[in-house]
Amino acid sequence: MPANKKNITGPHYRIEAVDLHAHIYGVTLTIAQPVAQQRVSLPVWIVGSYMVREFSKQLTGLQAAQGNRNILISQLDKNTWQVDCDISQPLVLRYFVHAHDNSVRTAWLDSQRGFFNATSLCLQVDGQHHMAHVLDIQTPLHTKGWSVATGLHPVKVDRKGFGTYSAPNYDVLADTPVEMGTFWSGQFKAMGIEHQFVVAGAPPTFDGARLLKDAQAICETICSFWHGNKRSQIPFKRYVFMLNAVGDGYGGLEHHNSTALICKRGDLPRVSNDTATKPSDGYITLLGLISHEYFHTWNVKRLRPAEFTHYDYAKENYTELLWFFEGFTSYFDDKLLRRAGLIDDTQYLRLLNKTINQVLQTPGRKVHTVAQSSFEAWTKYYLQDANSPNLTVSYYTKGALVALCLDLSLRQHGVRNHSVTLDDVMRGLWKRCHAGPMQEADLLEVLHELTGRSWRSEINAWVHSTRELPLEKVLTAHGVTLHEDPAQLAQALGLRLTEDRGVLIKQVLRDSPAHTAGFAPADEWLGVEVGNAIWRLQKLDDVLLYAGWGKKITALVSRDRQILRLSLTLPKANAHTTWRLAIGDAKKVKAWLS
Repeated sequence: MPANKKNITGPHYRIEAVDLHAHIYGVTLTIAQPVAQQRVSLPVWIVGSYMVREFSKQLTGLQAAQGNRNILISQLDKNTWQVDCDISQPLVLRYFVHAHDNSVRTAWLDSQRGFFNATSLCLQVDGQHHMAHVLDIQTPLHTKGWSVATGLHPVKVDRKGFGTYSAPNYDVLADTPVEMGTFWSGQFKAMGIEHQFVVAGAPPTFDGARLLKDAQAICETICSFWHGNKRSQIPFKRYVFMLNAVGDGYGGLEHHNSTALICKRGDLPRVSNDTATKPSDGYITLLGLISHEYFHTWNVKRLRPAEFTHYDYAKENYTELLWFFEGFTSYFDDKLLRRAGLIDDTQYLRLLNKTINQVLQTPGRKVHTVAQSSFEAWTKYYLQDANSPNLTVSYYTKGALVALCLDLSLRQHGVRNHSVTLDDVMRGLWKRCHAGPMQEADLLEVLHELTGRSWRSEINAWVHSTRELPLEKVLTAHGVTLHEDPAQLAQALGLRLTEDRGVLIKQVLRDSPAHTAGFAPADEWLGVEVGNAIWRLQKLDDVLLYAGWGKKITALVSRDRQILRLSLTLPKANAHTTWRLAIGDAKKVKAWLS
């Protein structure tokens, strides 16, 4: 053991782009002070994405050495290794990681771009989790104009950002992704805090100035939501958005001072001579994603489930509170777009309308509570199959509607001529829980403190039971008019399908006409028999064309290359409807959304 323990340093990682075309990172991990039987492990999941992803399957070629001596490595399980060490010498581990997952959750490397989360590349050193970690990012060979963007603290980096970074512990390292490449980059300040926005894969028509302006409005609105004008209370000194624009994709993953995003290239704002051009639906979706992930900086990254006080990277971490952390964030993401002036009341109601219909069209809401959905996210939400809509409900969408019902009920309840809002509740929780772990009991306590009454019965009914939410009651009380429009044929039949060169059944909803008839996922709906005639289907709307005034038809489907005849009763007109929200009392709607 060294005489001066103050000189003990934590794990040091050297990251190299070894082979761009083979998508291979090389990692050298130096452990200055190993123990006799030093264990290392790679996480099986990444915080914020509740699925076991087995990152270790991409790790190969693990070798260990001390000085000039190679050391035997023993693999203990799928993601854990042990090395018998001489404790007087540094331990050096070398290995490779294949990186070809173009998502926000893992790692990517090719000749155009590099990206990684430390959970995919950086082995965790047992017993040294709490120590400072160093990440040395090497400039890739055979690249031109590449730069680095990350929320990690720079120690010694060049003007392109390559060099040495540090993190106070493994949790922070794991929570800070790295983007590399010839990305577009812009900056803005929100509440005086520096924000960087980088975009990989942007087309020539990309309007970066518009994106920065709108992102700034979002960030300022959210910072003000949590802290008013108190800049000193904002929990980060710098923030980085990393957006990967692709042909087809959508998603994001929140981090403590950054976020990784992915969107369709066509959803980016485009340069136009018409400054009054309204944002496209795709761009509004992107702005909602930016708002969602940025709001997470407070709601789940700091204010978080008590079960996430300390993360266990080796297995599932369970909580019943994702309806709050993801659902409430989903409620505020679009609402804060409205507050930031980026959409109007009508556009907001259109977005809310979509969420409501998604939930109402999910039979699983009748058998699975949103608390259960949260707890079983690891298997049911993240490992969906054809029957998922019948088994569970999204804690994102139904959680957002729980937040809606709570917010509007609070506003209607009022206290001493003062309307309590969900805004007050969120800030109350931030203060009560000291921007840290919380439980459902904390939410109930804050609600009681703000209103003088218990809200346990509402939370039990909306979160812990399968009873329907009082959506119509709370919306109409706040100036929203509800209309029922005839459902599209697929929804009326209880089918989710694709229509690419035919009608392919993806999902069959429980207790629907299609379910009763015997349709199954993966069926190909070939044709219909009406009377003595058999008609070939090319798209679902052909059913009504050929059925005429008939109520019963015979559906011809192909299942595992067998032709089946299914007796299908067509739904009555207007038997199945979807909701359409409209502004009834503009003053009330404005009071709610402003």
